[in-house]
Amino acid sequence: MARRLDVTGADGVRLTAWDHTAPDRTTPAHPVPTHPAPDRTVPAHRNPDHPVPAPMSPARAAGPGGHGIVPQPGPDAPARPGGRPVPRPARVPQAPVAPARQAPGVPAPGVLLLHGLMGHAGHWAPAVRRFTGGHRVVALDQRGHGASEKPVGGPFTREAYVADAAAVVEQLGLGPVTLVGHSMGALTAWQLAAERPDLVRALVICDMRASALGAASQRAWQDWFRGWPVPFPSLEAVHRWFGDEDPWVETPNPARGAFFAEVMAEHPDGWRPVFDPEQMLTSRETWVHDAHWDSLAQVRCPTLVVRGLDGELGRAEAQEMVRVLPHGAYAEIPDAGHLLHYSHPEAWSEAVEPFLNGVLTP
Repeated sequence: MARRLDVTGADGVRLTAWDHTAPDRTTPAHPVPTHPAPDRTVPAHRNPDHPVPAPMSPARAAGPGGHGIVPQPGPDAPARPGGRPVPRPARVPQAPVAPARQAPGVPAPGVLLLHGLMGHAGHWAPAVRRFTGGHRVVALDQRGHGASEKPVGGPFTREAYVADAAAVVEQLGLGPVTLVGHSMGALTAWQLAAERPDLVRALVICDMRASALGAASQRAWQDWFRGWPVPFPSLEAVHRWFGDEDPWVETPNPARGAFFAEVMAEHPDGWRPVFDPEQMLTSRETWVHDAHWDSLAQVRCPTLVVRGLDGELGRAEAQEMVRVLPHGAYAEIPDAGHLLHYSHPEAWSEAVEPFLNGVLTP
């Protein structure tokens, strides 16, 4: 079970991080600041001390505008018409990764996991078990998500998300850290690597574009959020709507329903998302209209760009990102969509492990 850590982010926002390091390999404890009672603006899951996998942003868009324009049937469903949804793989026990060799008294290399929009730290759980050996692995609930504070007035800017990540690295003593980010979290990761190279050892970018998405994308997301029939009367209703009744679902997709059920919390009137959709739109507004090639080119550490063949990041753009990066590498995962590390954790780990083991071995 992950160990909960409280961190003070930018503007004093209370952040929650989860240390997945095995107890017998935990590095010396770092001071963790104390905070007031947890924010109750948006209720957490029923068991907030045991995060579970949760969905990130909707899967690859269809129609004009490309990336993120509209939610698709789900991360496990093929985009082609008439395709049969690909079921989420069974979570069978995996052989542990051989621990990186480490000199006595030397702290374990730090790894910080950053989820994407609408996700939370627990969504890394299917993949994180594969590389905890020999590394100190911490997953962050970013502001507005999971168990972290959801300040009514924000801010939810790019600068705030990057400053939060820097605060976590510094306060938990993770630096120089390997950042592993998905979607919006990947953008936060590479912007931090560009701005604070002293804090970052290496970087993994999972299915995030450097190109601008455009105003049509933001409008489509706004309409999509407004179409949610909240509150849902039950978790079964959540499963049914997101897995079958959502207008953007072309074919029934139970996995998509399960993803969204995992980011719902029970209220007196029914089930609602643990995040505020308006805050999600605000968070997205700060990065959806601008391209991010300049900051990508400023990343000087070794960087792996990973994409799913059915994800949001196209092969041509991914390879151009690798070309722009001074020390870039490329990997792709067949049959995977946008949530490649969640829906295909074994394949994702096989793609990422050689890179991680190379940069994390002293």
